[in-house]
Amino acid sequence: MRTMDTNDWMLLNSIIYKIYTMNNIDDMRAQFLEQMKTLIDYDSADFLLASPDGKKKLVSPVLYNCEEDMSIAYDEIDYSRGILYSGRTLIYRETDIIDDEKRVETDYYKKVYKTNNWHYSLQMVLARKKEFVGVATFYRTIGKDDFVYDDIFILDLLKDHLAFRLYQQMKSGDLLSEKLSVSAATEKYGLTRREETILKLLMEGRDNATICESLVISENTLKKHILNTYRKLGIRNRVGLFKMIRERE
Repeated sequence: MRTMDTNDWMLLNSIIYKIYTMNNIDDMRAQFLEQMKTLIDYDSADFLLASPDGKKKLVSPVLYNCEEDMSIAYDEIDYSRGILYSGRTLIYRETDIIDDEKRVETDYYKKVYKTNNWHYSLQMVLARKKEFVGVATFYRTIGKDDFVYDDIFILDLLKDHLAFRLYQQMKSGDLLSEKLSVSAATEKYGLTRREETILKLLMEGRDNATICESLVISENTLKKHILNTYRKLGIRNRVGLFKMIRERE
């Protein structure tokens, strides 16, 4: 199993932060695919959303290093269509659900994979409350090895965050309408002026060291303010913060 170093965890935190705070859902997905290239070796990728009308089709493709809109092509995969719309979040290699020798003989492989010089793929199907919300697929070119458990492990750390964001987007059409601004949260939950300042800096993506230097306070003092803020807001960590508070006023 891959050993995650400090840089890996910092990048994962950055990805989670952007999942919750980037206003535009397409920009968020594009940024997600771009950053995942540092954690997982892949050559191309696409990220599609469930149709908002409830029909079993994919829309709004975001692509990385590929030109073809896969939303139509996905409808032609008979061996994984049931998985895609099962209402469960799943991460799997395509070779986990169909023997590779059979897969290369399918029309879908010949039409999509071979045409794009791909062979292996890793797919992340996203769902929340038994509703399919989107799918991201990562491809490797012919000649490379298949994806491994470590790759699945990394996506597993992110899947619930993506599913939550996409579910909110699908239900509301505007994630920001369900979030509070810093000033609104301050008024509603009775934050102090210092807690409001720290909350604003956190939502700007400042790290603890930068905040301490800016406010001329110790690390322990900062942690006390943050914990008090979490307690007042009824949350446990920064992930909960990003779900509750919006990035801009």
